[in-house]
Amino acid sequence: MNKLIIDVTGENFFLMIITNNDIYNITKENTKINFEKLTLIINDFLKSNELKLSDINTIYINRGPGSFAGIRNSLSIVKAFNLTKDIDYYCYSIQDFKGEKDIKYENIPDLCDKFNIKKNLINPIYLS
Repeated sequence: MNKLIIDVTGENFFLMIITNNDIYNITKENTKINFEKLTLIINDFLKSNELKLSDINTIYINRGPGSFAGIRNSLSIVKAFNLTKDIDYYCYSIQDFKGEKDIKYENIPDLCDKFNIKKNLINPIYLS
């Protein structure tokens, strides 16, 4: 089972792939240009790790708080992946994991299970 984690809420955006055997990640500058190229960046990241979008089973996306543009674009892309490739997704916020210390990206799937984050539900948290 291959999982993709997307976080575009901070100064940099972060992508991570978790496979049965390995974990891969990249960080990019969080800019308007990169928001517009997010699907290309995801595709290139998958390709560089010898994967295709169809190899991804589940996507975990940070819903905020954070930049309106970044969250809006990333949620739209994930929703499109869900509709076109039938890839399930979980929209989480670090705030959902109350009481957890030292949260690491590779633990996000387990934390979503532990805290009963609902599948395919979007509820963004924008910074004012």
